[in-house]
Order: sequence, then C-alpha cells, then structure tokens
Amino acid sequence: METYRVFDEYSKRYDEWFERNREVFESELLAVSALGLRGSGLDVGVGTGMFSASIGVRYGIDPSINMLRVAKTRGVEVVRALGERIPFRDGCFDYILVVDTICFLQSLRNALSEAKRVLKSGGIVAVCLIPKDSPWGRLYQEKAREGHPFYARARFYTLAEVEEVLSGLGLKILEYWATLSYGPRDEPYVEAPTSETRDKGFVCLKAQR
Repeated sequence: METYRVFDEYSKRYDEWFERNREVFESELLAVSALGLRGSGLDVGVGTGMFSASIGVRYGIDPSINMLRVAKTRGVEVVRALGERIPFRDGCFDYILVVDTICFLQSLRNALSEAKRVLKSGGIVAVCLIPKDSPWGRLYQEKAREGHPFYARARFYTLAEVEEVLSGLGLKILEYWATLSYGPRDEPYVEAPTSETRDKGFVCLKAQR
C-alpha cells in the first residue's frame, strides 16, 4: 500500500493525535512560528492543515484526499499532489514549509529541489523534522518495527543528512529553531523554542534560495 493511502484510511486518527497531545503540538507550533515566514507560502505535505491554518499558510499540497478535505475546512487552498512534483510554476512562492513530512517522501532531494524551483529568488524553504537520533525519533522507529500504520512506511533522517541535502542544492541555511527537550515518555508541557538543536525532538531549519 502506498503511504498516502494509509493517511486516507487513518486521517481521523491522525488529526486526533494533535488533540491528545496538545502540549507537544503547541510546542512544535511555537518553533514553526519562530521561523517568521512571511508572504505567499505553500505547505508541502499539508496533511489536515493544523500547522498551515495556525500560521496562515494559504496553499497546501498532499497526496491524501481525505487529509486535504479536512485542511480545506480549515481555510487552506489545497491541491492533491506529491512533494516530488509540485504543480506550480517556477518562482511563485515566498516560502515553502515542510513539517513532519520528509520521512514520508519518496525522495527528499527531489522534493527539496522542487521546493527550490517554485521559490522566488531569496525565498525561504523551512524544513521541520523529528531527528532520527533524538529520543522521539528512536520511539517512532520502534513503533515502525512494531508495524505502526504510519511509521512503518517512514524513513527518518538525522539533522546532518537534511543539512547535506539543502547545502547540496545550493540552499543557504540561515537559522534553526528546536523544541521538545523532554522525551516522549516524560510529562509534556508547552516549551518555548531555542536555537540549540542537540537532543531536541523537533527541529526546524530555515534555508534561503
């Protein structure tokens, strides 16, 4: 089964995770907001639109039609598409946002190359991930081995691996924002983001075209 079909089937379960883990979501949202994204933006892997709706990203793409239906109710203008084939013309966005998506892409490099293509000169690509070598990343890899419907199809990356791809495409990394210094089995709380990335469970990189 292709990954997006899993998200079609479990779209309600996906959305309910944010409600059950509100402190974690709000911590991640603070890190995304700290990126200071402005102008016309596209969320690649928009999912149900939780992040886009919260920070005002106008457009979103995702291969899961059921996810897109929910995102649309949250005010996001959506198109069904893969991150590796973004259906927009060259140089039309001020920024591209990619949150918790890279682990489900068929090709990280191709998707970020497409993100670069549709960015204006000087535009921003923001990639937020759960690092493979963080406590949260290790938990999700454990869930993958146990057959979790989402994570069994995921490929997690270290921060260094993402940096290498961005740099290889000629994208200049400007800053980092990270959160979740506590582990997945600790008592959650809303945590302000920091530029310190070590051992953090959620890290955002801001890179410029």
